[in-house]
Amino acid sequence: MFDPAKTPRLFGIAPGIDFPRALIDGLIQRLQGQPPEVIAKVELFVNTRRMARRMQTLFQDGPATFLPRLRLITDLAHDMSFADVTPAANPLARRLELAQLVKHLIAAEPDIAPQDAAFDLADSLATLMEEMQGEGIAPDKVASVDVAQHSAHWARSQKFLTIVQDYFGDDTALDAEARQRLIVTRLIERWQMHPPEHPIIVAGSTGSRGTTKLFMEAVARLPQGAVVLPGFDFEMGAHLWAQLDEALTGEDHPQYRFRRLMQDLELGPNDIGSWIDQTPVSRSRNKLISLALCPAPVTDRWLEDGPNLKDLTEATDQLTLVEAPSARAEATTIALRLRKAVEDGHTAALITPDRTLTRQVTAALQRWKIEPDDSAGIPLPQTAPGRLLRQTASLMGKRVTPEALLALLKHPLVCGAQRNEHLRRTRDLELEMLRGGPPFLSFEDLQKWASKRKDDADVTAWITWLWSCLEGLMHPGTATLADQLAHHLGITERLSAGPDQPGSGGLWLAKPGEKALQTVETLKEAAHAGGDMTPAEYADLIHAILAREEVRNPFTPHETIMIWGTLEARVQGADLVILAGLNDGIWPEAPKPDPWLNRKMRQEAGLLLPERRIGLSAHDFQQAVAAPQVWLTRAVRDAEAQTVPSRWLNRLSNLLNGLPGEGPGCYDAMKARGDEWLKLSAQLDTPVLPVKPATRPSPRPPVAARPKKLSVTRIEKLIRDPYAIYARYVLDLKPLTQLESSADAPLRGQALHDVLHDFVKSTKDGLPDDPLNHLMVIADRVFADQVPWPAIRAMWRAKLLSVAPWFLDTEVARRDIATPIACEIDGSTKMIAPEFTLHGRADRIDRTPDGTLILYDYKTGALPTKDQQEHFNKQLPLLASIAERGGFTGIMDTRIAETRYIGLGAKTDEQITEYDPGQLGEIWDGLVRLIASYTNRERGYSSRRAVYESRWDQDYDHLARFGEWDQTDPVNPQEVGP
Repeated sequence: MFDPAKTPRLFGIAPGIDFPRALIDGLIQRLQGQPPEVIAKVELFVNTRRMARRMQTLFQDGPATFLPRLRLITDLAHDMSFADVTPAANPLARRLELAQLVKHLIAAEPDIAPQDAAFDLADSLATLMEEMQGEGIAPDKVASVDVAQHSAHWARSQKFLTIVQDYFGDDTALDAEARQRLIVTRLIERWQMHPPEHPIIVAGSTGSRGTTKLFMEAVARLPQGAVVLPGFDFEMGAHLWAQLDEALTGEDHPQYRFRRLMQDLELGPNDIGSWIDQTPVSRSRNKLISLALCPAPVTDRWLEDGPNLKDLTEATDQLTLVEAPSARAEATTIALRLRKAVEDGHTAALITPDRTLTRQVTAALQRWKIEPDDSAGIPLPQTAPGRLLRQTASLMGKRVTPEALLALLKHPLVCGAQRNEHLRRTRDLELEMLRGGPPFLSFEDLQKWASKRKDDADVTAWITWLWSCLEGLMHPGTATLADQLAHHLGITERLSAGPDQPGSGGLWLAKPGEKALQTVETLKEAAHAGGDMTPAEYADLIHAILAREEVRNPFTPHETIMIWGTLEARVQGADLVILAGLNDGIWPEAPKPDPWLNRKMRQEAGLLLPERRIGLSAHDFQQAVAAPQVWLTRAVRDAEAQTVPSRWLNRLSNLLNGLPGEGPGCYDAMKARGDEWLKLSAQLDTPVLPVKPATRPSPRPPVAARPKKLSVTRIEKLIRDPYAIYARYVLDLKPLTQLESSADAPLRGQALHDVLHDFVKSTKDGLPDDPLNHLMVIADRVFADQVPWPAIRAMWRAKLLSVAPWFLDTEVARRDIATPIACEIDGSTKMIAPEFTLHGRADRIDRTPDGTLILYDYKTGALPTKDQQEHFNKQLPLLASIAERGGFTGIMDTRIAETRYIGLGAKTDEQITEYDPGQLGEIWDGLVRLIASYTNRERGYSSRRAVYESRWDQDYDHLARFGEWDQTDPVNPQEVGP
């Protein structure tokens, strides 16, 4: 097939040429005149399974012929001629073994790392170990790196690195990378003794990993061997290659790996032949991109070679630059262009490493019911089985909260056999018990709720099934990984199946379920190496294992709209290619922090540098941008700040705008084409007819429908925000109680009220000798009952202890002038005209020796100012008015001496208001006038009439459509109802 040669054979295929198609065409051309069976003797190694599938498809499309022996480079590990080499160690088991060693090291030196980082550190160690094996770096070389000039962090890293040394011994099972390198080495030795006579070709690999590069060099030296490089830059002249010998010291240039390969094979750029005589889509564009991507040390070539670039208009007329104002605008514009491709019958591919952007584009395409073919698929943790496994794992060893239980019950896979009845009970449970219920659930709580459902015969069985699952999740202790996994999967399957149902329901069905089952089976096989784990450690592990996997979309995608990663882009072709997310940190991706070795130490040890991935991304960009029609897109801002354009986009714009002649015009034309599409996408969300904003409401319901009873605290609401009274008492709209119980201000206020209530009630006949101890004993009992969070209890107890001395000192003075006669007492009184009932609860009522009353109100927040009390806050005066009218049962003498606010917040204070004869009568008359005004149909319930602050959130602001209007707008009275 190949003529004899004195030098290794390296061929290249330029960017912009369909690599698999060109590879096959070149192979067939070289076998012209040969018997048809000769091609079957060709051994063709490719770098990815996708490449192999594409080549098989191209061969099957015709004409009829034999197939070459298509193999993956990684298939060498399965070569039966090396059966004596022991199988590779299970990679997950190896990581679990390392995690055990890391945990022991952390236990011995607790300050070296947190215990919950053990698996992540082990995973990183295993990755480093695989890299060392792939690059042929012995552990003693890494251990010998001088850390004297580095921080103490790197010295600590060496303690971890000593863990991996034992895995390089002869008696240790080889990792996959080490086994692959051993087989490649032995294969090369075999070839040196007996060179194969049939053609062997390696195609599509850049040689970025040490073992692969070693194999490629050996194949290139064979008598009938050849290496075909993808995306080789034939437009970079020999003089520039010569200058690059010194400049190419970093790995971030797209041709760096090829230059390294050429140097090791003692070849120059002119020794690289073209695999096929085929012209790229645009040679002028290839030349432009080649010059734009020159390394920084030689960008002075722009001044010399830039003016020699020809046909810039032809090079850029199929390039479009989209600089969107936001990520959402970028996704919408891309989706609009993909829709146009569907209409035109063209194939289109979106290429980006930004998975968030691809999900946004996929969501935007749903507007037109277009489902793209996403090669990466959906992350397994985001599928229904993955979510259920994560939820149940997160509950292990924890008390169940209402929000966690509700999320579990509403999962689509839970109780699949009786789904309708299950959802009905879940809804009722949420509304009747979970919202506003206890912060942590118990079996007694669920039984009490079930006992009230007289018409639901099977609810007891449902509750029993549910609690048995929850109890199993809450109480596992430390156990082996195998036991934790079996326990976790058993309960998850029971939840999926439902009460008294065999099997696992829909947990393992369809593609997501099959993938989830495969993942947990893999973990089962490696579980023997996991050791003992706490529930929290197990949950972290299962989350990490699931996060590694993805599931291809189970639905039939659109056949012409694809989302590719950069690997797919190398082996596929499309009429339109969209390179999206071209911002620094996304494309190229920022190098991930290395917890073990910094850049200089890696260089000294001979390991791969962080720039390697940048160089690979640059090579992917150079190939993809050579497609027939290309879009380059980025978002000017992300969710937080301005973004920085990708370095490749920056270089291209700087080069074009710096060139004399047509360069700046070509760049402006690229951007103008993108701006047109941005304008079109902006129109998608622009209504055809303007929507008039809502006005500030002031509904006027019928007088008969207006509330005839309010509490003293609602009077302030009636004054400040009458619309809230209308929504609550006329429309009967009740805001849902918060599902998640939290240690908020209302709970603290209620707990403190109960403490003071019990204290005052238990000391009616006199204060004890040690009132502080008595108060704190009561506080401990109340907090233990109402505050289930130990840390919050301790904090609130400390706060109470800080204000208790002041309260007790002032309490002595209060007891000197009056005696408590009632605590937390309800009262009410009625108006005759208009007909209305006012009710309320007094925190405390004391009686003075002369028979008059003092009303108290405890405040854990700020006390109301005098102006607030005069105009809005009428709580205590109105309670005094109820008392004056005999509204509190059992309190006959109703003369009011004064009211007091007792402030127990950040600032302690006691605010006293004394009342002259007739003063409370004036306050009552004001209330009568206020209530009477709402018996007039012309009086509306205006929204946000006099709120405390403009940012003061109200329960019914969304109903009033606040935001479409503001408080400076006039109200819009509107009669509602009959």
